[in-house]
Amino acid sequence: MALKITEECIACGACEPECPNEAIAAGDPIYLIDPDKCTECLGYYDDQQCQAVCPVACCPPDPDHPESKDDLLKKFHALHPGEEPKNVDTWKAPEA
Repeated sequence: MALKITEECIACGACEPECPNEAIAAGDPIYLIDPDKCTECLGYYDDQQCQAVCPVACCPPDPDHPESKDDLLKKFHALHPGEEPKNVDTWKAPEA
């Protein structure tokens, strides 16, 4: 499932440059994650980078956008045609 940013966000911007899919953008008043672009970093990193850099831990899984690993891989291929994911075997699903 895609991740989301909760209202605990302090709008520091640490997460935006870390997203390999450019799914994170500044909103008003908090940052937002586009669920159509979020692959939970599958294809690039073993762990979710927005969660790793967030100083207030406000990037949980979004229960409104449930997706399987296969769904996330399909999304990765749609976003990055011709690229092969780098971490399918080592990627870890995010913790709630």
